[in-house]
This record gives sequence, C-alpha cells and structure tokens, in this order.
Amino acid sequence: MEPIIATLIGPIHLDRPVMLASGILGISLDVFDRLYASGAGAVVTKSISTEPWEGYPNPTILSVQGGGWINAVGLSNPGAPNFAKMIEPNRDIPIVVSLVGSAPKDFEMMIKQFKNCQVTAYELNLSCPHVAKVGLEVGDDPGLVREIVSAVKGASGVPVIAKVGLGTSNYLDTVGAAIDSGIDAITAINTVRAMAIDVETRRPILSNKFGGLSGTPIKPIALRCVYEISSQYDVPIIGCGGISTWEDAVEFFLSGASAVQLGSAIGDNWIKVFDDINKGIIQYMKRKGYSTIKDMVGLAKRS
Repeated sequence: MEPIIATLIGPIHLDRPVMLASGILGISLDVFDRLYASGAGAVVTKSISTEPWEGYPNPTILSVQGGGWINAVGLSNPGAPNFAKMIEPNRDIPIVVSLVGSAPKDFEMMIKQFKNCQVTAYELNLSCPHVAKVGLEVGDDPGLVREIVSAVKGASGVPVIAKVGLGTSNYLDTVGAAIDSGIDAITAINTVRAMAIDVETRRPILSNKFGGLSGTPIKPIALRCVYEISSQYDVPIIGCGGISTWEDAVEFFLSGASAVQLGSAIGDNWIKVFDDINKGIIQYMKRKGYSTIKDMVGLAKRS
C-alpha cells in the first residue's frame, strides 16, 4: 500500500506535509495557486499588519556562506484590509494568514478583515527579529503572548498557530504561555538575529544593520528547538528553519514535528521543490515500512 503523507497539525488537515513558510514569494493568490498545484500542502502568507507597511530601504537581503540568507525586509505588506480583498476569491487553496502586531486589539481588528475569506488558520508572528515593538518583543513577554492568543482564539473561527523564535527570554516560556491560552499548534522557529559588515566600507551591509538569518545554517538550531518543545509539551509542531531536502523534513518529523515549512530553499527551483521533497518522503516511508507521517513523529526521542 502506498504511504499516506496527509498529516494532522492538531485540528488542521493537510494533504501534504510540506508548507510554504511566511515571507516567501510575496502575496499573490496566483502564485499561491501554482505552489499548491506543485505540491505545497499549504501556503503561509507574508506577515500582515493592521495598516500597510513599506519596510526598510535597500539593501535588505544578502547571502551568506553555507546556503543561508540574512534579511531585513521589514515586514513590508499591504495591510489587512487590502490583503483580505486580494485573497477573498480563494476557494481551494489552504491559506494560513500570518499576522503581526503589538497588542490584542491589533489582531482582533485584522481577523475581522478576513471574515469573508477562506482561511485555513492564522499564524501569529511572535518572533520577527528585526522589527521593533512587534515579533520578538512580543514573544519575549509571556503575559502579552497569553493576552494575544486568548484574543485571537476568541475572535477566530479557525485554528491558531504561534510562530516562536529565539529572543532574549527562554522561548519555551513563550510556548508554554501560548499553550496555556489555547493555541492549536506551534511553528518553530523563525529567523535568528544576525548581521554582516562590509570590510571595505567598514559599515553594516543591511540598511537596518540587523536582520534575520535563515536557510541551512540555522537548521541544527531549529531541529534542536523542535526536539525540546516536543519533549516538554504535548502540542502539534510545524518545523521551520533550513529545510531543503526530504532528509531534512524527515529529521524534523523524527524530532517531533507533524509538518514542515520551506523558506530559503524555494530559490530558483520553487516549482519543483515541494514535489521533490514529497516524493523523497514517500520513498523513505516505503523503505522503512511507515504508513503515515504520524508513524515517524517523535521517534528520535525514544530510547
């Protein structure tokens, strides 16, 4: 019998376990449709705010050795009212809307904008490392996390995911606060705060000086975080950070994730990468005798 790669992330059912991570490939419904047709189990939108944000001036992104990127785009987006109009025609694609804000009222306002949209879930960006007063500054405050998650759960009729990252406090406290407030799943992790300096000009390269490191260099960190979260809490997890191959995806399943997100790996091969990874997962499952993704989840924690 052919292995089944459909997966459950709490109450969220996906036909395929590999998702598009937030912030990649813009906000076009047409692009989302192409990604889903090419094998993505769901697409996570760019992080959306209450009003349009322009983001930071260039330069905002640079490559680093080892297949990674540092970006400080600044969460540029058209704002919730405008974006809701852009995705309202959707009827078939599993869309997870990423939301960013600094107070419960911000998130409640945004959710109201999407009342006529077909939204699979909301992902709360509690971990952007390079925009002040949102992201990590919110995620580092467990009390505020509780308030935001409670507000979103009360206003939303769909599952809610918290995306956590590594800030100045223990990220496991953020996870615990989100779980206490009824979160449906955790995405781990976001980019890691980083920078680069031009040795000729002797100045930081990014206009914002600091950005978020993504891609292959952060995979071991992300894997460790998923393992730690799944060891301490009983909560569905989506692994994110440096995943580019089926082997990477399987590592995250074994560490405790039920699905994974791709970001930096999209690159020039974005049409094929989801299908390639899905096929690799299926072949691995055949070889090992696994029938479902669930059969693999957390096996690395067994003695």
